[in-house]
Amino acid sequence: MPFTDGHYLNLEAAHGGSPESTVTLAMESKFKERHYIRNVFGISAVEFLWGLGLPVVVESTFLQLFLKSLGASGFALGMIPFFFFIGTSVFALLSSYMTEGMVFKRRAVVILHLISAVALLVFGGCMLFLGRIEDILVLFFVCYAVFSVCIGMTLPVWLNYLVKILSEEKSTAGLAYMMIAQNSAKLISSLVILSVVQRYAFAPRASAVIFLVVGGLFMLGSLFFFLTREADEAGDQPPPRPSFFRYIRNTQQHMVRNRNFLVFLGSDLELYIVVTVISFYAAYATDFGGVRPAVAAGVFVGLIYAGAILSNVLLGTMGWFTLKHKAMASKLGSMGAVLLLAIWCTPVSFYIASFLLGMARGTRMIVYAPAVKKLSGLSDATPYFAVAPVLTLPLAMGLPLACGHFLDRMAWMEGDAYRMMLAMAALLIAGTLVCAWRTDFTTSPRIGDGLPFDAASGRPVGFRGPHHN
Repeated sequence: MPFTDGHYLNLEAAHGGSPESTVTLAMESKFKERHYIRNVFGISAVEFLWGLGLPVVVESTFLQLFLKSLGASGFALGMIPFFFFIGTSVFALLSSYMTEGMVFKRRAVVILHLISAVALLVFGGCMLFLGRIEDILVLFFVCYAVFSVCIGMTLPVWLNYLVKILSEEKSTAGLAYMMIAQNSAKLISSLVILSVVQRYAFAPRASAVIFLVVGGLFMLGSLFFFLTREADEAGDQPPPRPSFFRYIRNTQQHMVRNRNFLVFLGSDLELYIVVTVISFYAAYATDFGGVRPAVAAGVFVGLIYAGAILSNVLLGTMGWFTLKHKAMASKLGSMGAVLLLAIWCTPVSFYIASFLLGMARGTRMIVYAPAVKKLSGLSDATPYFAVAPVLTLPLAMGLPLACGHFLDRMAWMEGDAYRMMLAMAALLIAGTLVCAWRTDFTTSPRIGDGLPFDAASGRPVGFRGPHHN
């Protein structure tokens, strides 16, 4: 339903449109322009070092095959995205609430990134001294659960920080440069993983060293945030901090009334479907597609990141397509990849599908943060970044577990069980494509009069956030 002046309050009007507000925004814009290159270099350096380690722990074919070498079941493989999505949904609320009202968030971003690295260092260090496979599996899932919680607390603050230090006009291009750096590092890392797995397979000591190196890279990369500069978004002092539950309630009310954002959120469900597919398709390839484990652990990942780099260049730095068309292109790419895997089970099909999945994932990474920022209508969109995953949690949590359980129960069907799962995933992605098509990316929202909304601050009641809000 379109927004109308008779029923909604324009967020821009809520800011008052005063000369002082206009001057402040102009000064902030100049500050961001002046530090654009420095900020892009800083966040790109962070993501390059993190990119060297991410193929091991996030959306990873390495983890699938590592756990399979330890005798893990399909349901256990489904626990990886389950833990990750739980962490990024529930615990994101806590960091969002704790950092609300901070004018400068760089220190919080750095600390949260550093804490995320510690869980991997602990796992790698302890794994050197464990001999029993059962102990390694238990330790892995404990440490990965902690890692997921830490990443979950990091994500909303990090995403808001990225769109805060980059101007709206250049945020997509800036994020594209950042993701090119990350995906280039992932490509390098995938080749290293291929070499290590070919030489050592998944030997416990070799795997332990890999996790230790990843934790070290994450810690070193986090320090490059200190190169970035953020503007002092000056204005009135924020209101007193509300209770945690009131904060969450007001955020959810604000989002539920923002129907255009809810439609966009429906389109973003593609993320969870694609991650679920990535979590199982390496096992499908090695068991029924004639692909060697070393190739699945290295080459698949390399093709995913090559596809992501291409999409970052074409849709980000070169500026192809509007924000809406970029979102739709992501769904078309992932749907094509999943259908290809369901219909054609050969090494070539897995290579092509990996590249298409990478293009879809790369596009989503440069679309999501600017889209949330714009569709929320808020200068500090941290609450939206934190609460949005909670609304999608049922699918994010249930889909990988359901798929893992289905594959275990239907193991007698062999490859056909995977093909049935992939066909259902393609149907779900088609639904997200419809949502992307129905989302209006061209205008900021007009929020309903029924909201607990503070016209003086232009924000939901109970929010703190940047001062000029």
